[in-house]
Amino acid sequence: MAACSVEDVLAKAEREEAEKLKSIAVTKELELEFDVGNLLALDKNPAVLRDPHRDREELLRALARDNAQLLVNEIWKLPAERADDVLVVKLPEPSTRLPREKPPPKARPPTKWEQFAKLKGIQKKKKTNLVWDEVHKEWRRRWGYKRAKDDTKEWLIEVPETADPNEDQFAKRNEAKKERVAKNEFNRLRNIARATKTKVPGMGVAPRAQQSKNELAQAISVAKTATASAGKFQERLPKEKGPKNTGKKRKFQPLLGDFTSEKQKQLELLKVMESKRPRVDITKAVNKQIREEEEEEGRARRSKVVGKKGRRGKGIAAGGKGKGKGSKGPKGGKGSKGPKGGKGRNPRMKQGKH
Repeated sequence: MAACSVEDVLAKAEREEAEKLKSIAVTKELELEFDVGNLLALDKNPAVLRDPHRDREELLRALARDNAQLLVNEIWKLPAERADDVLVVKLPEPSTRLPREKPPPKARPPTKWEQFAKLKGIQKKKKTNLVWDEVHKEWRRRWGYKRAKDDTKEWLIEVPETADPNEDQFAKRNEAKKERVAKNEFNRLRNIARATKTKVPGMGVAPRAQQSKNELAQAISVAKTATASAGKFQERLPKEKGPKNTGKKRKFQPLLGDFTSEKQKQLELLKVMESKRPRVDITKAVNKQIREEEEEEGRARRSKVVGKKGRRGKGIAAGGKGKGKGSKGPKGGKGSKGPKGGKGRNPRMKQGKH
C-alpha cells in the first residue's frame, strides 16, 4: 500500500467537507424559469447523464439538488416576516395553470322558489345581521342565540279569544316550531330530489298529485296506526278491507307466574336431545306402509290382467272349432285332443292348471 502524505489526507478531508456543504451559488448556461406560486422550476438545459467517473443516480441527485437550490434562492428573494419565531414568506399568485384532478363541480340547480323569483322578477335583498330590540333597548342579532324579539324566553303568553282556555300555549308554540323545522327540512330534501331527478315517496307527509291504489291504502294504514292505541280502536268504513302485510306480533312468555308450560317445553327438548334414535311418527309410518302395500297389489293385479290378454289366443283350448291350433285326436272333429269324438266343445280349462 502506497504511503499517504499529510497533504493528501487534508485535501481529501476538505473535498469531503465541501461536498457536504455545497455553495448556494449554482451556475447554469440557460436561466431557469420559475413559478414561485406553484413552487415550480423549469430547467431547459440539456441533462448530462453520461459520465465515466460518476454514476447515473448520482448525476440525477446532483441535478435535482442544483435546481432545488435555485428555487430556494428565488423564495429567499421574496419579502419575509417573522411569526412565532419563524420566518414566513407569502408566495405570489401562481402563473402556471395546472390541470384539475377531477372535473369542476356543476352549478347547483335552482330551487322552486328561485325559479319563481326569477320568473316574477323578485330581487333578493340582503338583510342586516343586527336589528333594534325594543324590549331590551339594544342592538341584537336577527337570528340565533340572544336574538331580538325572542318569544321563547317569555314567561307569560296571552291566550287568544278563539282558543281553548285549558290549552297549553307553551306546548302549542313548541309544536308549531317543530312543524316549521320539519317543513323546512322536507322542502330542502324535496329540492335535492328534484335536482337529482329522483322520485319523492307518496306516503305520509309527502303526498303526490297521482297516487296508486296501493299507496293510498298504505297511507291510510299508517294514519290509522299513528294513534296511541296503534289503531286498535279505529272504526272502519263500510266495505273497507283490513290492512295487508301488517306482520305478526311476537309473543313472549311471562317473566312471573306459572312456569309449568316452560318446564314442559324444556323437558321435551331434553328428551329429544337425549334420545339416540330419531323420533318416529307412528301414524305417518303406518299410513306409508299401507299405501306401499296397496300400490304393490295394484301393480300385481294389472300385470295379471295383461298376461291373460296376451295368452288368450295361444292357450290350450278344449276341443271344438277353436281359433287355436288344436292337435289331431284319434276321434272327433277339428277340435283339440279329446277322448271322444264330436265337435270338441268342452269347457275351456283354466290356464296354469293341468
